[in-house]
Amino acid sequence: MSRRLREMLAHPFWQAALILLAAYLVMAAIGWASAPVPKSVVVQYMLSALAGVLIYVSDNEGRWRRFKEPIHRTMVEPDRRRLRGGLLVLVPVFVGWVTYQQVRPKVSAPAALRSVHPASPVQITFRGKRMDLATLENPLRQSGDLQQHYAAGRRIYYQNCLPCHGDLLDGRGHYAQGFNPTPLPFDGSTIAQLRESFVFWRIAKGGPGLPKEGTPWNSAMPVWEDFLTEDEIWQVIIFLYEQTGLQPRRLGAGEGERHD
Repeated sequence: MSRRLREMLAHPFWQAALILLAAYLVMAAIGWASAPVPKSVVVQYMLSALAGVLIYVSDNEGRWRRFKEPIHRTMVEPDRRRLRGGLLVLVPVFVGWVTYQQVRPKVSAPAALRSVHPASPVQITFRGKRMDLATLENPLRQSGDLQQHYAAGRRIYYQNCLPCHGDLLDGRGHYAQGFNPTPLPFDGSTIAQLRESFVFWRIAKGGPGLPKEGTPWNSAMPVWEDFLTEDEIWQVIIFLYEQTGLQPRRLGAGEGERHD
């Protein structure tokens, strides 16, 4: 390693630049190895990395002075006039290009069609327990502690469901734009048309539990049966309906016989 390169690597300014580059590459590697990372998450992560770098270089007066040296020389020294001129051109051009990419009209293929409400199975097995979806009802609604279950469901939702389905239950969570199609909102077009047993099945079995005849479903819903108990899923369902002010569809006359 040359002496010049060692001096650069020991300089706080170039150390900060390398740390920011490494932070960006980490986010890019996560996107390549797993699900796409939304741009808003990348921006937040990079801003956090930048704040950490600035705190590090400014906590020592000597280090802060050395960090500012390349910037100061570029801005005032006569022998760097060409570099200054290039930056005065390139920086506005780059900002303009990024802005244009954000606002320009885009022609893209429509999202793949999907069935919003697939047909549920007659029975499911939840952790070894068989459940008949045709007659299954939310047992917690009969306990008399609806507010307690609502509060528990709210906590579970914000701990597990918010990143995809959003703070407003509108399907616009932090990670929503990373999925195609985006997560469903909880409104009159979805849960108001469904029985609670159907919602239980969808939460418990997730995307992998969808029926094969309707593939491809493109659902990123996890199998929450692996993480939540039966009562916790019912509590989340109570929270969804109470929070939206909607009522689940009830078992109508003769509906149960159609599933037998």
